[in-house]
Amino acid sequence: MIDLSKTIDLSTTYLGLKLKNPLVASSSPMCQEVGNIRRIEDAGASAVVLHSLFEEQIDLESDELDLAITHASELSPEATTHFPELTHRVMGPETYLSHIVKCKQAVRIPIIASLNGTTTGGWLQYAKEMEQAGADALELNIYYIPVDPEISGEQVERKYVELVQAIRQVVRIPVAVKLGPYFSSMANVAKKLDAAGANALVLFNRFYQPDFDLEALEVVPNLILSNSHELLLRLHWIAVLYGNVNADLALTGGVHSAADVVKAMMAGAKVAMMTSALLKRGISYLDTLSTELLIWMGEHEYDSIKQMQGSMSRQSVPQPNAFERANYMKVLGSYAMR
Repeated sequence: MIDLSKTIDLSTTYLGLKLKNPLVASSSPMCQEVGNIRRIEDAGASAVVLHSLFEEQIDLESDELDLAITHASELSPEATTHFPELTHRVMGPETYLSHIVKCKQAVRIPIIASLNGTTTGGWLQYAKEMEQAGADALELNIYYIPVDPEISGEQVERKYVELVQAIRQVVRIPVAVKLGPYFSSMANVAKKLDAAGANALVLFNRFYQPDFDLEALEVVPNLILSNSHELLLRLHWIAVLYGNVNADLALTGGVHSAADVVKAMMAGAKVAMMTSALLKRGISYLDTLSTELLIWMGEHEYDSIKQMQGSMSRQSVPQPNAFERANYMKVLGSYAMR
């Protein structure tokens, strides 16, 4: 039996890092434990994005944040919703930096640190300290929901660009920007961030929408893991942006199978990031995914990942209007004929 791992090259590059394959474990609570980072490496991931250090954690050190949450809950139950992901476990800035050091000592794969917030504030200092702690790259997870009707789309975009520019001035390691899809001109925003110095764009951040508790009449957190259907939006925009920006493109959200990874590569992504699939099936699923990827490539006579990257992008397909309005009319017409 032919060993496909010796005949097929799964390697790729992302953020200037040489990776053995395009499978990257994205930011999640799993990444809080060094033991899990080791398991992620052993299962075959080529890199890992650590869980995020939140802006709120920088503004309030760990103990102060716990106190603030407790105090807020005594004043008003709704106040705790300002910290939806911090109420179970708080890892303050110093602990986070120590975690980076421990992860670097424990594994050989690249460790990408993550900052989650919207303003420069303490970010600049901690971005620099993350670099000093040994992080191979930095992912800016800009989780910003503009609810003020006085804030224009142009102001929102400027906020993103200025943040990237500020971070780029204080660190030398590569910087990726994790974006949400809700821009009026996604391609233009991508070009602006590319010009601002982003080394990669991660598409797309999942904005978790709250639900209503009809009995308690409260707004409550609502977390639903992704499925492969969510891949489609990511494929669309990576295929459109491929060749139009210098920044690497990473796909995150909806990667659950080898076919999903192949589609991500063909659209033009350098890596396929995943969390939900690992939460559902376990960290060991990475090994299964790698094997299935090799089998698919062997059956379809692909020698390398690089051979397929961008092959289904907008600039490569015979009918690029499939990514535009023409496809909208075709989709509606095809459903009507069933």
